[in-house]
Amino acid sequence: MDTYELVSDYRHDNELKESFNQLAIKTFDLDFSDWYKRGYWDEKYIPYSFVHHGKVISNASVYLLSLVIDGETYRAVQIGTVMTDQAYRNKGLATKLMQHIMDAYEHDSDLIFLFANETVLDFYPKFGFTRYHESEFSLDIGKSVIQINKDMRLKQLTLEHDLPLLEQFAEKRQTGSMKLDAEDHGSLLMFYFTLVWPDAIFYIEALDTIVLMNEENETIHVFDIISLEPQNIEEVVAHIMNETTIKVMFYFTPDTSIDGLHTVKAPNDEDALFVYTKQDWVKDHFMLPITAHC
Repeated sequence: MDTYELVSDYRHDNELKESFNQLAIKTFDLDFSDWYKRGYWDEKYIPYSFVHHGKVISNASVYLLSLVIDGETYRAVQIGTVMTDQAYRNKGLATKLMQHIMDAYEHDSDLIFLFANETVLDFYPKFGFTRYHESEFSLDIGKSVIQINKDMRLKQLTLEHDLPLLEQFAEKRQTGSMKLDAEDHGSLLMFYFTLVWPDAIFYIEALDTIVLMNEENETIHVFDIISLEPQNIEEVVAHIMNETTIKVMFYFTPDTSIDGLHTVKAPNDEDALFVYTKQDWVKDHFMLPITAHC
């Protein structure tokens, strides 16, 4: 009978780290190497893995952060990078890792959450998780009073030239929404800067604000607004919209009511939110910031 060693927090072990990364590439086509070689794998991201003959064969990671919910701050644990090598599936390894994580963090956190795809929607309720449907926030420019800022100066940032600025903003960013936002997740933001949207980072000089965004078919997709000071979202929109902009999509929960903002529940079986908590969860419409997904 095969025996597997349970190991965790091996960010300083290059062999295990590389094996973990190879499994992530094979499972999700996701290469973490640039992120961790730049030094962004910190103590907040903790893998729990089964190892066989020196090779990571199954994993579930946690990311430690805080969530602001209706003005209150909670200690949160996010579970992610749940994966098992195809040759070792159907052995209950993911179940054992999940139970180990639940035992370790259930009483040391206010809530535990994760995002799941349609293949495992029935898996996480077994551990006490409840599914919540997020909402979609879209701004109809035609129904808004926001006017284009003619003096806008929008600069595209690059990893090559602007990395210190990105690191500063990721580490010291201001909370954007008191209804729902993430805090203390600078290393996760650097994951999105370096691996996910390195070509979608823009700086508004007048507001000293970074916006992660792209434009497609007259719609601006705003993935995050990152600033060292509180920002008025309408001012940000005025600086990024142009004459052809019809709609702005937000991938987080706007903190204020905006004329023309349309909100609708948007169930998504490919990115379904599950939460384990004894606290009150967010009421009404919400979207957990997409840059807080691990």
